[in-house]
Amino acid sequence: MICWTKMPKQKAVALLIETSNAYARGLLGGIASYIHEHDLWSIYLVEQERGAAPPSWLNDWDGDGLIARIENEEIASSVRNLKIPVVDVSAARRIPNIPWVETNDVAIGELAYQHFRERGFENFAFCGESRFNWSILRRQAFEARVKEDGFQCQSFNFNVDDRRPQSLKRERDRLAEWVLSLQHPIGVLACYDIMAQKILDVCRLHGIKVPSELALLGVDNDELLCDLCTPPLSSVVPAAHQTGREAASLLDAMMRGEEVHAEPHLIEPLGVATRQSTDVLAIKDPEIAAAVRFIRDHCCDGINVQDVVKKVPLSRRVFESRFLALMGRTPHQEITRRRIERVRYLLIETDLTLVQISRRTGFQNHEYMSVAFRRAMGHPPATYRRKFRKI
Repeated sequence: MICWTKMPKQKAVALLIETSNAYARGLLGGIASYIHEHDLWSIYLVEQERGAAPPSWLNDWDGDGLIARIENEEIASSVRNLKIPVVDVSAARRIPNIPWVETNDVAIGELAYQHFRERGFENFAFCGESRFNWSILRRQAFEARVKEDGFQCQSFNFNVDDRRPQSLKRERDRLAEWVLSLQHPIGVLACYDIMAQKILDVCRLHGIKVPSELALLGVDNDELLCDLCTPPLSSVVPAAHQTGREAASLLDAMMRGEEVHAEPHLIEPLGVATRQSTDVLAIKDPEIAAAVRFIRDHCCDGINVQDVVKKVPLSRRVFESRFLALMGRTPHQEITRRRIERVRYLLIETDLTLVQISRRTGFQNHEYMSVAFRRAMGHPPATYRRKFRKI
């Protein structure tokens, strides 16, 4: 007798996500990763421009689920009429009663500020697009951290809805006027990499030196775009891959009939990919600047605070006091922070064991590294690797 096993029906899932930018492609990569590990969904994906009107097929879609970037009210209206599970992966948050998975834009703004402060900047600026909620959230978080530490932030926001050439030229002229008004040296956060590229064009045209006069940081880490920039662009790295995996996991649960609450699922950024556009120290104190450079270059060589003190003509007490006043942390905290950042990178980007990583990052052993990492990141190294690694 031959027994036939009935195969479960393959789920049909539509992806309303554009492929024109690095972040969206990261989302799609995370969704693909989840599919390969779990149910083999039948995927429907068509070329979609960011913020475009809903495609004609959406109203008649009779599949099992949808993951969408609900960027405008037109798309939101079409999605509300669907009788299938939907997960939103847009910061616009236009349908509050469905699950929402997004990068943590507040954390991005705070991380960008930290990146500039550890380089000694005291002047800050933000350039964004007021029509995007994620840009507003990044600006608000960046401005709040600047204000909290007693500094000021100069912000500029594009608000172009009219895409006619004369309107675009007017906005470019306004951008140039704003950039030229900034006090140097200054750290500028652009809401995403494409905006940063526009600022670099202004700097090149008007002879502003990057990064010595204006250090520039983008968001999304579009590696091709960042490397094409002159100089190469530093950028905050959002966990787009993990965001896509989380969205797929939630949709999978909903299609299995599980209850999923419509609460925000915010994914922390992975760090900053530092390139030439922010590779500078704006610290006025030459001894502290030299110490920061030494820590940056040797933090994973097993150094301690006494090794740093030997490099500056100051007593340990005076050195630590001046370092804390300028950097907002002790030399020991700075050494540990930079080691943890390197551990984070190696966990995500390599197959090295914990023992190998501890040796490469200057920790005495992998047990001590694990304790320090968990204290800083909230997860043990192995858990962090499983959660954030691109598979």
